[in-house]
Amino acid sequence: MSAPLRHGWTTGACATAATAAAYTALLTGDFPDPVEITLPRGQRPAFALAREGLADGTATASVVKDAGDDPDVTHGALISSTVRHGAPGTGVVFVAGPGVGTVTKPGLPLEVGEPAINPVPRRMMREHVAEVAARHGGTGDVVVEISVEHGEELAARTWNPRLGILGGLSILGTTGIVVPYSCSAWIDSIRRGIDVARAAGYTHVAGCTGSTSEKVAAELYGLPQDALLDMGDFAGAVLKYLRRHPVPRLTIAGGVGKLSKLADGHLDLHSGRSQVNPALLAGLARAAGGDEALTGRVLTANTALHALRLCQEEGLPLGDLIAEGARRTAESVLRGAPVAVDVVVIDRAGTVVGRA
Repeated sequence: MSAPLRHGWTTGACATAATAAAYTALLTGDFPDPVEITLPRGQRPAFALAREGLADGTATASVVKDAGDDPDVTHGALISSTVRHGAPGTGVVFVAGPGVGTVTKPGLPLEVGEPAINPVPRRMMREHVAEVAARHGGTGDVVVEISVEHGEELAARTWNPRLGILGGLSILGTTGIVVPYSCSAWIDSIRRGIDVARAAGYTHVAGCTGSTSEKVAAELYGLPQDALLDMGDFAGAVLKYLRRHPVPRLTIAGGVGKLSKLADGHLDLHSGRSQVNPALLAGLARAAGGDEALTGRVLTANTALHALRLCQEEGLPLGDLIAEGARRTAESVLRGAPVAVDVVVIDRAGTVVGRA
């Protein structure tokens, strides 16, 4: 029996721990190591400090992010907080240090020009600053500068550039805990992408399973980059968020295998969590007029793309039927929300092989 997957800590939790340690040192001259913090749901983890520094009027503490067993782009990143005294009555002022992004587009839960430090991590840091101030006789008026080593390079592998968060990573997390393979950061990015598109006034967005389908959708409809949602396997995340925050038109674009899974009712299209259903494809081939010999070959096809090729040879529009099935699934999830859906199915070369 395999060991359970290990949970990790969000960038927000690491930044909070670093901030609590740095402010303690600013007031007392000593860094608590490890430093214990309280997460939003009451857990009290302790974080070892990777670096610490005390200079004239500033204190810096650093924590290495441990994402547990989640394949997180920020796993192993060095997250630092530099704290200095602020003007009386200003409270906690947040500054983006090197490797932390700045918001440049409306639609995010932060104002344009603000450091990309999300609301829950800000609240956690404010609460811990207040606790440290109460314990050691501080005012709680501080400037907190968060930085992430190599954050700008890491951010290029995230949604941040598309969301208009420039210069580095976002400091994220609502619980402080990273659940392995929950892909919560990706799903949160999908939601923020819809928010940014709505704030920009776009009436048409495209949820794409990958870079090839994204290119096809952009070329077919002339969509700007920030109207393209890199949904990956998370079709359900796009549809459920649009149900509550509608955009007039949604195009779903993806490969024949993933969209055949959507046609079969699956909302998570990852190969480890849903499978192509040969019986569905054979049924569609039969409905399109395929004879028993063809439907038998489709039933035993190696892949959805192989099934598509078999039907194309017989002049049957399996791609269109997959697209129509995917559209029906999408509409059932949208539950009457004012979102018109069309679907584009492509092959690996980016050729359109089905539409609905």
